[in-house]
This record gives sequence, C-alpha cells and structure tokens, in this order.
Amino acid sequence: MSQYSQFIPLKSVPQGRLAIWLLIAGEFVIFGGLIICYLLYRMRYPEWAEQTKHTNTFLGALNMLVLLTGSYTGVRAHAAALNKQLNKIVLWMSISIICGFLFLINKSLEYAHEISNGLTFNSQKLQDAGDSVGSLFWSFYYIMTGLHATHVIVGIIVFTVILNQARKGKNLHRVELGVMYWHMVDIIWIFLFPLLYIAK
Repeated sequence: MSQYSQFIPLKSVPQGRLAIWLLIAGEFVIFGGLIICYLLYRMRYPEWAEQTKHTNTFLGALNMLVLLTGSYTGVRAHAAALNKQLNKIVLWMSISIICGFLFLINKSLEYAHEISNGLTFNSQKLQDAGDSVGSLFWSFYYIMTGLHATHVIVGIIVFTVILNQARKGKNLHRVELGVMYWHMVDIIWIFLFPLLYIAK
C-alpha cells in the first residue's frame, strides 16, 4: 500500500466544503495583509497607543462575546442538522442571527460615538492637536472593522437563507458551511480586538 493512500483525494471532498475553505483562505489573506500593514505602522508610530485609548474596550469585548455565542449556537445548529432536527436548527440559527444583529448595533453605537468626537479618517480635531498620524490609525480602524462588519452582514444573510431552507428540510448540509463561515468571522475579530482595543 502506498504511503500516500491514507490521504483523502481532493475530488472526494464535497464541493461546498472545498469552496468555503478556499473562501476562508482568501479572506485570511486579505485580513492578514491589513493586519501586517497595521502592525508595521504601529511599530513605526508608537504614538498610536494614544489613539487606541479612544476605542471602546467594553463594546469590543461585548462584541467578542456576541460572536462567540453565535459560533456556539451555530455548532448546536450543525449538530441538530446531523440528526435532522429541523426545529432545533431553526432555533439555534435564529439565535446566531440575533447575535449578528447585536454585533452590528454595538458597532453602530461605537461608530456614532467616535465620529461625534471627531475621530475619523481626516480628523480636524487631531490635526488641530498637532497629531499628524492619528488620522492614519483611524483609517486602519474603520477599514478593518468596517470590512469585518460587512462580513457579519453577509453571515446574517447566509444564515437566513440556510435557515429558511432547513425549515423545509432542504439542504441541511449547508448548515455546516454557514457555520464554517461564521467561525472565520469570529476568528478575525479575535485578532482585531486586541490590536485595536487592548494594545494601548
């Protein structure tokens, strides 16, 4: 028997699962590039630590909890799908969707507070204070968190479509794919949270 026979042939991997793994890999490349650029600038401009003091650590941590809860209920939905328990699929996925909306509400409150305090891409407040690189920090902040929030919105849409199909007993295998996507969104926030909220 060949030593390579233990590996699973690529063609035997379900197409949906393979596609979602390729999507996740691409997303990690995008966010990985942003995070690396952020870290390089952060090392060049240690004064960015002053800007992170203006981010709301409580709301950032709360959103971490919300996403982790959504991942947990997603796992429960996947377990229910394996057992073809349609009512439980709908219940657990509904909770995940609610978690997604809670994340967006918290993020909207956070954005509103920061913008009202003049913390934007081109902050006149920071320029008047003689901070020439502060606006660059907020550019990274809004781009990374905004792109992440967009992925949360996509996750909500995906979960809603899968939930409606599962309610009819159709395409239950897609529950796993949706949960994999949600885990990706969760993992990305695990990296963004300490960089933007804790490293002061």
